[in-house]
Amino acid sequence: PIHHCLFKRSSAIPAEYLKQVASHQQALIQTQHTRAERYPDLAECEIDDTAIGAKWLAEGTLSDTTAVICSGDPGVYGMAGLVLEIGREFPDTEIEIVPGVTAAGSGAALLGAPLMHDFAVISLSDLLTLWEKIEKRLAAAAEADFVICLYNPGGKNRRDYLQKACDRILAFRSPDTPCGTARQISREGESTYLCTLGELRQIQVDMFTTVFIGNSETVVIDGRLVTPRGYHRKKERNS
Repeated sequence: PIHHCLFKRSSAIPAEYLKQVASHQQALIQTQHTRAERYPDLAECEIDDTAIGAKWLAEGTLSDTTAVICSGDPGVYGMAGLVLEIGREFPDTEIEIVPGVTAAGSGAALLGAPLMHDFAVISLSDLLTLWEKIEKRLAAAAEADFVICLYNPGGKNRRDYLQKACDRILAFRSPDTPCGTARQISREGESTYLCTLGELRQIQVDMFTTVFIGNSETVVIDGRLVTPRGYHRKKERNS
């Protein structure tokens, strides 16, 4: 199992060159054991926003011996895009994007194999996207029979967003559609839960929860959420 974020050793930047790591609290907690084992002398700098940390690094507010890290994959709802945008202002700064493991992949592994066919990943956070646009994306994915993976399904100010999302999807899916949630993935308190789409709309979730909504062919096999890839049907057609 994957317990901590990945670190990439670069031949251009020796590990001993790094003196400090900067990130938000959750990412620092996730990497504490790996850092203690591989980089025991690194100082910590806790910041509220990793994108701001990246900007401080480029501006020189943070030393160039500082590594700014984030949880998950920086290219999936992460800081990679913003860092590249900010990087245009600092053409002499070298930017390297190190891939990680996003919650869609790690959460799917905990639940079984729900993403074996086409799927859509949609964030329910309306901080940067209008809710009306999110609803259109939910409807389009549901009507096209995609498996749907939801990020940021709830929060202090978004307690009913998952319920509203389920109601939108229920216009195209059966309430008996198999679904699952994965919370605190690869962290202390990790948990999973299987339910139907009709039951999902009543479940309380938070920003540490990732939600998986099956398509018309998704099933539960021995307690695992599985979306068939279609290999058996292909074999039957060829026989």
